[in-house]
Amino acid sequence: MEVKIEKSWKTALAEEFEKPYFSELTNKIKTAYIERTVFPAPKNVFNAFNLCPLDKVNVVILGQDPYHGPGQAHGLSFSVQDGVRQPPSLQNIYKEIEADIGTEIPESGNLERWAKQGVLLLNATLTVEKDNAGSHQGLGWETFTDAVIKTISDQKEHAVFLLWGNFARSKATLVDKQKHLVLEAPHPSPFSVHSGFFGCRHFSKTNEYLKINGLKMIMW
Repeated sequence: MEVKIEKSWKTALAEEFEKPYFSELTNKIKTAYIERTVFPAPKNVFNAFNLCPLDKVNVVILGQDPYHGPGQAHGLSFSVQDGVRQPPSLQNIYKEIEADIGTEIPESGNLERWAKQGVLLLNATLTVEKDNAGSHQGLGWETFTDAVIKTISDQKEHAVFLLWGNFARSKATLVDKQKHLVLEAPHPSPFSVHSGFFGCRHFSKTNEYLKINGLKMIMW
């Protein structure tokens, strides 16, 4: 089926797009957009892929759901659009970056600058209903994004997977740890940030690994 997504991903995931589950998923999502308010805007559903082609991916940060408040989600995990108040998890990510490598906390919560450096900001579920967290889980998105993670693991070398929280950590089995670095920590939400996310130093560890393997470090 015809999916509007960046060409390297379109090629790599061509088999997924032809599978019955993806056709069923597409029909469900199309209906949801017609009948309800769904985030992000349709043009941004594959934003993470469009901003970070497969050949550019060096880091994967896995989230679970898009933000479900108006004006927040734009297709990148943990990111919000310019001018939107930073959600608590993102505030905590910024705090850890500042403590880890000294980068000052920016005013904007827009993480497109990371995506353009090779950070795939992937949510396991790519859509959500307004004010209804988790509403599109179980529709088929997870099957698709599992295939994305497996594709990166199979086709790339020396990628860093940042898995925060139990849900993200459950995806570690999809990654070949002989070829890639997997860093795990509690989720940066206020409920768990003090149980090990603060102090995890994932951002300096990521850059150290990239540098050792001759890859460009991320300007966090």
